[in-house]
Order: sequence, then C-alpha cells, then structure tokens
Amino acid sequence: MNGLGGVATALVAWGNAWLTGHVGLDEAVDTVEKTAGPQIVGGGVPGTGGTERDLPLRAGLGELRVAGLAALRVALPAPGDPLGLTGPPDFNRAALDAQAAVIAVLPDRAVGLIPAEDRRGSSYVGVRWQARDAATGVPDVPSLPDADRQLQLAMRDATEVLLTVDDAASGAVPPEIADALADLREPGPDDHPLAPGYPQRAHRVAALAGRLSLVVDLARRMDDRGLTAEQMRRRGEALRMLDRAVRRAMVAACNSSFDPVL
Repeated sequence: MNGLGGVATALVAWGNAWLTGHVGLDEAVDTVEKTAGPQIVGGGVPGTGGTERDLPLRAGLGELRVAGLAALRVALPAPGDPLGLTGPPDFNRAALDAQAAVIAVLPDRAVGLIPAEDRRGSSYVGVRWQARDAATGVPDVPSLPDADRQLQLAMRDATEVLLTVDDAASGAVPPEIADALADLREPGPDDHPLAPGYPQRAHRVAALAGRLSLVVDLARRMDDRGLTAEQMRRRGEALRMLDRAVRRAMVAACNSSFDPVL
C-alpha cells in the first residue's frame, strides 16, 4: 500500500470518527494532516453549493457535512483489482493511477476524492484531493470477518513461501524480513491504528494489515539474485496474494465504522 493509500485510510478513519461523534472536526483534521502534511480539496466540492476554488480540508469536509455527508469509504485499487470502486470510468481510472481514493456518501449522490502529492517550492509538502463525481453503488468489498480470515490465510501461506524461498536461496532469511515477520504478534490494547469508535476487531485487523504491508514492501525490494525462476515465481505470487489480502483487510476495517459491533 503506497503513501497515498495511508493518507486515504487516515482520512476515512478519522472522518468517520468525526461523523459518529467520537472526535471533533478539528481533532480529525489535525490527526489526518499529521500523516502527510497540510491538505486541500481541489476545485471545491462539486454539487454541494461550494465554490470552485481550492478549500482547506477542514472547510471541504464542512461543506460536505452541510450537504448531508453520511459516511466516508476508502478504495485501495490496484491493476486488475478495482477494490472499493463503483465508477464512473473516469473516476475509476484516476483512483487506479493514485492507487487510492475516498468516497463521500451523500443522501442522493457520492463525491470521490483522489489524492495527489502537493509540492510547492523547496519545503511545502502536502496532499491535494481532487473532487470528482462518483457513482452511488455499493462497492464489492469483503465484510470485516471475511477480510480477517482471508488475511490470516494469506499471512500463513506467504510467510511459509518467503521463509522457504529466501532460506533456500541464501541460507538465511534477510534480517529486515525476519524482524517484520517476528513483529506479527497479536496487537496490544493500545495498538489502535484507526480512530475512536471503531470495533476492536477493526483495530486488530488494521494493525495486522499495516505490519504485513511492511513485509510486502520489504520483500519487493529484495535482490532476486540467487533465486531460480521457480522461486521468483513463487515469491511473486505469494506477495501478490498477500498484498491483495492486506488491501482488502484495510478497506474492510476502515469502512466498518457504521457496522454492527463484531
């Protein structure tokens, strides 16, 4: 999951915590901006009576709330896997390019927000969210219990493959991978990567997905020298399946704010 995926999940988690009354708008925006710097909504919020000028994130969320914002959903698509998207095609293409999007659910429509890095001069780094019309359909994403089970299975299979392939290739698992795998423990009571108000299971699933995302990133940067073609194939397939399960788990966790307690 790339950096824009991280800021999208933060916006959805803390935005939903604000919508459910667990935090105030200022706390939600301040927390989101700690993840990636100052943030703006580009071009206003279409169809909500707002202006077409860029708005600070706080003002953009406020306009959406006035328009009836009921929930925020995250999408974490990848090539061949439009996870969390429902269209239209131009919105899906932009979200796929960014590998992340946030969908604001309104009473009779949806507004999609596409993140992009916002650099100005030599020191300003933030995020610009481009507002677009999005389809109102319900995305095809797993429930939190299903995503949890899929993540556990993918973790077991990928760990076995990574340890076997790397051990056979070099005689020892790279320390970065070993350390990351060793940290796949049961999250403690204070290990909550989401926001107040989320089910305990969602916190646990998101915490595990975050650690496994690090495993995927580390493994993809490893040197393939010493691996046979079959070992490279096995490792590549294991990482693709693990990445898919990680993205599904994070989407299910972030979108579970309004689910019954699980």
